[in-house]
Parts: sequence; structure tokens; C-alpha cells
Amino acid sequence: MMHYLPLLGILVIVVGFGLRFNPMAVVPAAALTTGLLAGLDLATVVAKLGKAFTDSRIIAIPWIVLPVIGLLERYGLQQRARAVIAGFRAATAGRLLILYLLYRQLISAIGLVATAGQAQTVRPLVAPMAVAAAEKGGPLDDATADRVKAYAAATDNVGAFFGEDIFFAIGSILLIQKTLEAYGIALSPLQLSVWAMPTAVAAFLIHAVRLLLLDRALAKERRS
Repeated sequence: MMHYLPLLGILVIVVGFGLRFNPMAVVPAAALTTGLLAGLDLATVVAKLGKAFTDSRIIAIPWIVLPVIGLLERYGLQQRARAVIAGFRAATAGRLLILYLLYRQLISAIGLVATAGQAQTVRPLVAPMAVAAAEKGGPLDDATADRVKAYAAATDNVGAFFGEDIFFAIGSILLIQKTLEAYGIALSPLQLSVWAMPTAVAAFLIHAVRLLLLDRALAKERRS
């Protein structure tokens, strides 16, 4: 039974996210909980967290990209994105986001997770284009526009989260492998990657249906 105590870190994450606490506080708290219950001292747990942070230098990419995105937005990037999508008669918010979902999953599946994201693509391009597509039937109120933007952000999260596990050299796959290995279950990263594919397909289909339902809801609201 004691072997399962470190898994309480998962409970910390579930409760923390469920109560909508700051993720920057929830994730370290979960890591500390798991480490301490696994028998590590506080200094070792903090050292391991620091090493993981410095080893993952790719997390610095958004901070490098943000000034560039800011300059592009200042010179009309969002307006150009809206103008482009307005030229496609058949484009809807749902259809556009389904295409982005497919793109996000595919690039994440080959390890290019950081080439798109909330800062790089959603805010400057995808969200404005989705709103422009939704506005073809008429102007949107602020609440509806925010809902479309939220779907754009969620689409990026779903695509990245379920797509990246297909890439067998990503950190999440290695973490799963090491966790299973600790309990005597030997699986290669490639095996885990293969079994992530059905989940990714299911996530794509489920979220695509949600996006099509978004289109239907927007059309119904315009008619009412």
C-alpha cells in the first residue's frame, strides 16, 4: 500500500485544477507531494525540479517569440488574418478550428510541439480568424466572441496534449515509461507511442464534433 502513496501527487493536481488554483502553484505542489511521499528529502526534490526546469530549455521559446508577435500585431497581423479568412465563403469557425486541430496534432506527433501554441499561433492568428469566420452571419457580442476564442485555445490544447504522446521521444512518454518500469511493467517508448494513437484519434473525433456543434449553436443564435 505504501508504494501507492506517491500517486497522491495526481490527486493534488486533480483537486488543484478542479478548484481552479494557479497551475504554477499546483504543479510544484504535486511534485513536492510525490517526491516527499516517495522518501526523498525536500532539498533533493527541489534540486530535481530545478534540474528538470533547466534541462527543458525549450520552455524559453515563448518568451523569445512574444516580442516578435507583439510587433506583428502592432503592424496589423490580426487584421490581415481576419481579412484572409473573410475571403473564404465556406469557412466557419468550427471548420477552421477542425483544420487547426488536425495540423496541431500532426506537428505534435512528430515532435514539433513548440512550433505552435497559445502565444505563437492562437492569439495572433487562429482566434482572430475563428472570430472572423463566425462573424460572417453578423456581428458577435462580446460573450460570443470570447466563447469562440475559448474554443480556439481549447483546440490548441487538445491537439498538443493528445498529439505529443505519439512522438516517442517526448518527455511525457519517457515519464510514463519510467513510472511503469518502477512497478515492473516493461514497455518501450515506441510501444507507448503506438498505443497513444487510438487516444489521439478519439480526441480528434470528439473535439471535432464539439466544434461542429459550436457552428450549429452560432447559427441557431443568429436565427433567434
